[in-house]
Amino acid sequence: MSEARPHRRLGRGAAPFLLGLPSWLYLAAFFVVPLVAMLSMSLATGNPLTGYVFSWHFAEFGHAIGRYQDQLVRSFWYGALSTFITLVITYPVAYWIAFYGGRHKASLLFLILLPFFVSFVIRTLAWQFILSDQGLVLGTLKSAGLLPRSFYVLSTSTAVIGGLVYNSVAYYVLPLYVALEKVDRRVVQAAGDLYASPASAFWRVVLPLSAPGIFAGFLLVFVTNVGDFVNAAVLGGPGTNMVGNVIQYNFFNSQDYPMAAALSSILMFLLIVAIYLYARVFGAETIQDYAA
Repeated sequence: MSEARPHRRLGRGAAPFLLGLPSWLYLAAFFVVPLVAMLSMSLATGNPLTGYVFSWHFAEFGHAIGRYQDQLVRSFWYGALSTFITLVITYPVAYWIAFYGGRHKASLLFLILLPFFVSFVIRTLAWQFILSDQGLVLGTLKSAGLLPRSFYVLSTSTAVIGGLVYNSVAYYVLPLYVALEKVDRRVVQAAGDLYASPASAFWRVVLPLSAPGIFAGFLLVFVTNVGDFVNAAVLGGPGTNMVGNVIQYNFFNSQDYPMAAALSSILMFLLIVAIYLYARVFGAETIQDYAA
């Protein structure tokens, strides 16, 4: 019996690791292996005809930053601005559904998510049709004399950021709604009993308690928007290209795989740094305390 007890303890100790083994294998197969392959390709030299050979060519990173620094800066600017605009739009919607939706909460969320059952590309192409110079919106306003004939929206940063915001609504509404739904209504009522105005109760109670949703939505929207290339390709022009467009061109058109891999690595590194700084500035520990 005494010999069996150590085996039982060993089995109990190994059980959590065995249960998590499938997820670790999945992470290794679909994240670690592609990541290593991408980093290896970024250090390779050669050409599409003779192939590329791993050669520790770190200079490709310097070439990538020097050649495409404008696209990198533009991507982070578009991503940050579109994320902030999405937060401003979706927070009141999520707040109203969570606090005043009643038995219609599920239906209201379904109506918001319904357009996102359509393909991402089709939705973006629909906005190209809507925002075209003689389209449904601008064409009607120009015919009515409310806009000059020379006015246009497509091929501008406004169109690209608008497309990013539209395609990010669902990613921000859901985490915000979940966080606001968890807010204890008794705490809000207690703030009113202590003579706090509705605005003060919101800023001091509801907003801090919804911080986990704000942070989770930021991760989903910011990372997605910075790496996006469809909106810039469909709604933008030559002056609105993002780093995703450059990576896509180098991979599939010019077949400059080391440059594309180097840009992808740089983008991933900058995103990690940006998320870390965001968590430090806005207090990730405080957010975790609220979530608990």
